[in-house]
Amino acid sequence: MTDGPALAVGLCSITLRALPAEEVLAVAARAGVTTIEWGADVHVPPGDVDRARALARRGADLGIDVASYGSYLGAGPLLPDGGEVGAVLDAAEALGTSTVRVWTEVGVTPDAPEADRARVRDLTAALADVAADRGLGLALEHHPGTLTHTAAAGAALLAELDRPDVRTHWQPDPALSPAAAVEELRTVLPHLASVHAFTWGPTGIDDRRPLAEGAELWRPALALATTGPGPRPRPVLLEYVRGDDPDQVVADAATLRRWIDTLPAP
Repeated sequence: MTDGPALAVGLCSITLRALPAEEVLAVAARAGVTTIEWGADVHVPPGDVDRARALARRGADLGIDVASYGSYLGAGPLLPDGGEVGAVLDAAEALGTSTVRVWTEVGVTPDAPEADRARVRDLTAALADVAADRGLGLALEHHPGTLTHTAAAGAALLAELDRPDVRTHWQPDPALSPAAAVEELRTVLPHLASVHAFTWGPTGIDDRRPLAEGAELWRPALALATTGPGPRPRPVLLEYVRGDDPDQVVADAATLRRWIDTLPAP
């Protein structure tokens, strides 16, 4: 993405996982989305460079660039030959993005034994090295049940890695109060790549709500996200909307845009 506004209204394609990628782009255009994270599980499979290039071209025609490639590298063991890593990087290059989303191993949490945490740290560093050879950077998935379960643990991992080409996504933990969630965001702000935006009730993904119901969280979180280092515009990617409904994507994008438009200048 180029220089411009502090934040960009975006979409994670997995929000509409059941739709073909071309329909995801159509919904994104209707919603006024300007950037997208393409998921590797359905819409842009690793290694499918023809599909990736076609979607990148179609998106560009609609004024939608590619914020990142949402891979699942790191979530579990990698194949011994490393072929899946190359396939992911091939797809990312074909999409024209500079960022690959990776995970830290599911089940290795901040209180795991040091040997397990070191294994995850070393794998992340190795992935970053291979990606850097292609001119690509990484963004960690901020997710429960992993080393990024809390912002403090995620920030500690990033500090140990100590490299500017490894950053992190951030999403709120619905179990936290809005104020506590904003403080989590503040903790990772020096390493922030993008924000995944949704409003859920305290029980999580089974209690999805219109984004507008989360104003107490999102207004201060968005203001904070305009600050800190990193490229601009910073993507704010809608994810897991109520009912997986395209119309809800459009409504939530309008809410998000209204909030962004009323933010004070950073």
